[in-house]
Amino acid sequence: MAAKSRQHLDTAELATVMGQFTRGSIRLPTTEKHSFTTLSVLHTLTHQGPMRLTALTANEQITQPAVTQLVTRLERDGLVERRPDPEDGRAVLVGVTPAGARVIENRQQDRVRQFTELAQALTADERLAIAAALPALARMAALMAEDG
Repeated sequence: MAAKSRQHLDTAELATVMGQFTRGSIRLPTTEKHSFTTLSVLHTLTHQGPMRLTALTANEQITQPAVTQLVTRLERDGLVERRPDPEDGRAVLVGVTPAGARVIENRQQDRVRQFTELAQALTADERLAIAAALPALARMAALMAEDG
């Protein structure tokens, strides 16, 4: 595909390409075989720390019964643990265990390896264009996190 000169940001094109990229990225083969929802919960807990089930439900945008069932399964598998909330003894926090954190670490290592292979198939100019876009994409991700 020939490079086109960009005079403005086409947000419809951005949404389409980011959707395609996200779907492709989620589906990359991995050594860790877990559902997207499981990986999302483990990622959230790894990066945001322990949280109440209600906060996890809101963050993951799934129902309370679904989160409760998933956390129960992840706890049984040794990937998360429940502990009392030090600020409210009646509440429970869910946190990732070292085994759960390793799942996310392994997934990240798999992605780095696969993105390295994919990047090698690009031209030098394409790699430079992606490198130049990374700060702006990181800022957009931060803005999305603030809104979420």
